[in-house]
Amino acid sequence: MSYKIIGDSCLDLTEEMKKDSRFQMIPLTLQVDDIQVIDDETFDQKRFLELAKASPNCPKTACPSPEMFKKAYECEEDDIYVITLSSHLSGTYNSAVVGRQLYEEEHGHKNIKVIDSWSASAGELNIALYIDDLCRSGMAFEEVCEKAEEFKKNMKTYFVLESLDNLRKNGRLTGLQAFFATTLNIKPVMGAVEGVIIKEDQGRGIHKALMKMCDYAKKNIVDPEKKTAVIAHCNHRERAELVKEELLRKIPFRDVIITETAGVATVYAGDGGVVLAC
Repeated sequence: MSYKIIGDSCLDLTEEMKKDSRFQMIPLTLQVDDIQVIDDETFDQKRFLELAKASPNCPKTACPSPEMFKKAYECEEDDIYVITLSSHLSGTYNSAVVGRQLYEEEHGHKNIKVIDSWSASAGELNIALYIDDLCRSGMAFEEVCEKAEEFKKNMKTYFVLESLDNLRKNGRLTGLQAFFATTLNIKPVMGAVEGVIIKEDQGRGIHKALMKMCDYAKKNIVDPEKKTAVIAHCNHRERAELVKEELLRKIPFRDVIITETAGVATVYAGDGGVVLAC
C-alpha cells in the first residue's frame, strides 16, 4: 500500500526528506508585528531572527485551517499518517482531526491517522522517521498506528534554550513558572510529560546545560541500539554537533540525526536553541 506522512511545519525535516514526495508539510503562519510569514519552503530563518530581534513584541503563530489538511488528504496514497505539534502547544492537532472529518463527509472513509506528537520539532521528526521505517517494511496500517502511538509514549523530548521568554509570552509554559537567572547565566534543561513542558534541571552556562541534557537522555533511554536520536538546532550547528558527539560517547544509538528548525520551532527555540528527541 502507498503511504504519505504529513506534518505541520514544526516537523523539522532534513534537507533530504524535504525532497521526498512521501513527506508533506502543512504550514503555520508566523507574525512579527504587522509582518506575516508563511512557514513553508520560502522561510528565511536569518531574516526572521532579525525581524524578531528588532521587534519589541514576541512573534506569534497561527495554526493551519482544517481545509488545508482536508486538501492534503485528497491525494492518491492509500495510507495517511499525520504528525502534529503537541495539542498543549498548538491547535494544529484539532485542525488535522476536523480536516479528516471534512474529508470523510465528502469522500468517505480513508486510512488517516492523526497523531498528537506530545512534542515538537525533533520529536515530530523522530516519530516520522519511525513511521517511515515501519511503512517501508510493509507493515499494515493498523499495526503502524498502534506501534507509532506506543513509540510516542516512550519517546523523550528535551531542550535547552538561551531564553524561555517566547514560550512564556505565548502562554506555552502553562502551570510552570518561567525560569529567570540571566545574571548568573543559569540555563534550564527542559523536558515534556505527555506534551506538557516541565523543567528537568539546570546548568551554569549553555555548555553545562547541554551536557546535563545528554545525561538525562542516557538515564531514561531504553534499548538505544534500536533507536535514533534527533537533534534540532536553531542557527547553531556547532551546538548540535557537540550534543551529537556527547550522545555517541555515552549512548550506543543506532543513529543520530541533526536537522535545522523551520519557522515554528525558531519562534519558540530562539536563536541558539537545541531540541533533542530520543
